[in-house]
Amino acid sequence: MTVARELVVHRDKDLMAQAVAARLITRIVDAQTARGSASVVLTGGRNGNGVLAAVAASPARDAVDWGSLDLWWGDERFVPQDDPDRNHGQARAALLDAVPLDPDRVHPMPASDGPWGADAEAAAEAYAAELAAAPGPFDVLLLGVGPDTHVASLFPGLPGVRETERTVVAVHDAPKPPPTRVSLTLPTIRTAHEVWLLAAGEDKADAVATAFSEPGELRAPAAGAFGLSRTLWLVDVPAAAGLRPGG
Repeated sequence: MTVARELVVHRDKDLMAQAVAARLITRIVDAQTARGSASVVLTGGRNGNGVLAAVAASPARDAVDWGSLDLWWGDERFVPQDDPDRNHGQARAALLDAVPLDPDRVHPMPASDGPWGADAEAAAEAYAAELAAAPGPFDVLLLGVGPDTHVASLFPGLPGVRETERTVVAVHDAPKPPPTRVSLTLPTIRTAHEVWLLAAGEDKADAVATAFSEPGELRAPAAGAFGLSRTLWLVDVPAAAGLRPGG
């Protein structure tokens, strides 16, 4: 059963980043209080990195037991480890290098100069195996929403959106560079307790409106992203401009 979407509209992208950061810190602390650890899936892009930077700047970040947090990624650009396009590297710059994480609990996706070389399929299989060994579902899975409604690296019309069996796939010929990527699939995204979709800016307004028009996930992958217990759309006023009142 699909969990009903909740929509939260913030005045602008900066306030949105700060509010999402506060919400994320609270959710991590709540999970750690309940069972001693937490698990979060990060997203890249300007909104994902903006949230991480806001966490880094928040005095409340010290409430998190960073050593008891597992971090995963929803997708990655399949480029060399030191490429500036890597979501992992951008996350390190925004937050991860500033907090005392346990390196064994940080799970970046493979790079194209890693153990599997340029074989994106092997890299995806390796990440799937790592996921399979992880305990329990994710507490929060963050997703940026692209102007074309893509989430993670699941683009409209590409085979990855149709995947129903595999947890992680290689993506080729992505319409947004770089063309080769590794991504969680929609069935994997749906195993998270909570899925939070982030969209800010006028260039996201059509994507948000399309996803809320119930087009189906093949046309709009963002429409197929939801959590086991909660699905939150966290947007700013410009990104919400195409929504009808109450829609």
